Amino acid sequence: MPELPEVETTVRGLARFLEGETITRVTVNRPDMRRPFPPDLVQALTGASVVRLGRRAKYGLIHTSRDHALVFHLGMSGRWRIDPEGDEKHDHLVIETAEHRFALNDPRRFGSVDLMTNGELVTWKPFAALGPEPLGEDLTAEHLREATRGRKQAIKLLLLDQRIVAGLGNIYVCEALWRARIDPRKAGGKVTMPQIRRLVPAIREVLEQSIREGGSTLRDFARPDGELGYFAKMFDVYGREGGACHREDGGTIRRIVQGGRSTWFCGVCQR
Repeated sequence: MPELPEVETTVRGLARFLEGETITRVTVNRPDMRRPFPPDLVQALTGASVVRLGRRAKYGLIHTSRDHALVFHLGMSGRWRIDPEGDEKHDHLVIETAEHRFALNDPRRFGSVDLMTNGELVTWKPFAALGPEPLGEDLTAEHLREATRGRKQAIKLLLLDQRIVAGLGNIYVCEALWRARIDPRKAGGKVTMPQIRRLVPAIREVLEQSIREGGSTLRDFARPDGELGYFAKMFDVYGREGGACHREDGGTIRRIVQGGRSTWFCGVCQR
């Protein structure tokens, strides 16, 4: 599933060609993806100018001059194709401007498209309970300390709770915990303040590095320009079961299952 860096990469790629442009045509090629397309989508977007693009957690937002925002989720296999050479079977939504064509392609159809007013975005159910953005100023050591205080649940699982931090996924939590030298099995309430002070910048660093590298190429993800992301080649723990830790004082990378998902970590240097 495309995670936060993949969505951020997608938004930045689209913004280069779409921001400030007027939408001249909108084509919906099927009635639904994970859920039906908004019935007024074509009418609301055609003729509107794109004011800016943004991201909230793992959702991309295309804000228009008509006080509407198209909110998209890439699901398991979704991606935007910019100026594709031809149509593909799974191009479910196509947006055109005078100069460019943007096709939302999703073979598995686990993605979604919603149309909201800017006022509705604040209270929209998927956004209402989200925690702070991991790349924003609101994610602080103090916030994490309060959110995990007294919690018996493992820190790895708490970081995946979107109410605590918005948009963090399995790959980047594993990598950030390794960088901060924190055992993913450790109860949230037992994580010390010095460890949390290492964790917050580690989260930012791993996300920012992945964004610079275009994301992690897992399954079907590719950037809007069709290029693959390269951060997967830089994993320190994710998917490296049995490999040597990259630290001199480390051991062998282990894999366990937490909350139904795999966790990779070094049992020697992460404590």
